[in-house]
Amino acid sequence: MDFVARLIGSPSVPGVRALLEGSVFESGGHEQRRVLLKHGAELAVHDRAALLAGERAPETVFPLPWPGWDRGVHSVSPDSTFAVFSGQRSVRAVAADGGTLWSYVHGCWNQEVGHAHTGDEQQVCRGNASGSCRVSDDGRLVWAHVVDSEEYGEHWVVLDARDGRELARWELDSAASGSWHTSHPDGVHMGLCVGMGQDGALVYWGRWDGETLAVHDELNEGLDRVLADVHPNHPGFLTIEHNLNDLQMHALDGTLLAERRELPWDWCCGFLDGDTVLATTGIEFSSDPEETGTWLLDARTLEIRGRVTYPPGTVDSVARPLGDGTWLTHEHATETVRRWTL
Repeated sequence: MDFVARLIGSPSVPGVRALLEGSVFESGGHEQRRVLLKHGAELAVHDRAALLAGERAPETVFPLPWPGWDRGVHSVSPDSTFAVFSGQRSVRAVAADGGTLWSYVHGCWNQEVGHAHTGDEQQVCRGNASGSCRVSDDGRLVWAHVVDSEEYGEHWVVLDARDGRELARWELDSAASGSWHTSHPDGVHMGLCVGMGQDGALVYWGRWDGETLAVHDELNEGLDRVLADVHPNHPGFLTIEHNLNDLQMHALDGTLLAERRELPWDWCCGFLDGDTVLATTGIEFSSDPEETGTWLLDARTLEIRGRVTYPPGTVDSVARPLGDGTWLTHEHATETVRRWTL
């Protein structure tokens, strides 16, 4: 069965490719009301609805604390009063005027054991690894993926958002090239996906109850699952196999709930709404028109409901579902984003 896509907007947005990455959307779990975009030495906080309606002016702008550091995934508090930056050697909370609120120092993401630092923390060392951080949806915690200062192992830490004090930590079995956090809509759990390049990926779900940090890492035996999205209404979450061979739905403890193979899936997929998964195939790795397209799947069983058809010549990219019944594509040659619904 075919489903017809209806165009509802075509705003021109600087840094358009970032809008197809889940890490730029923040706030309220799956609601994703804000978009965080880096522009030069600044992190711009946009209201998602306004940005997609063509409003380029951000609501708030935070200066990046480290000249020359262009890696890491950063976060902003729910009330936009402070941002938390994942740096090469620290996690730093910054006010809108650029003032440092606190700094949590960790090892260097350079990953060259024993290398010397010259100068202060402003120096950026060579290397291509980085971590990430995320302010919890209630604004009380900061979750951060960091490197240990002594052993150079990686840890997942929970910090007090008021002063950066470490509340808990969990040792990870990762050697990251990068990572990102996903806030669960239950307001309690935080997801972490660690990408390790050709070595695979790891998925963790954590919960801090004020005394104990509990972490689910049951999916990581094969090093082959990438966290794609979390369901807006129940604890399930969606992953894609590292080599793009299948999509899977899981419970928070890693239990497999559903699986879909058959097609050459692309990296960009997620929940169109509570009942539907939207996924693309063949954009990255197939030239077969029968294998290339946008597909609708049942959100619980991953059974294929049908294929989405677009007006001729309008789409040549993967699709990013927004969870509200709409999704984004973009033109490779321009800064134009297209927003669609069924």
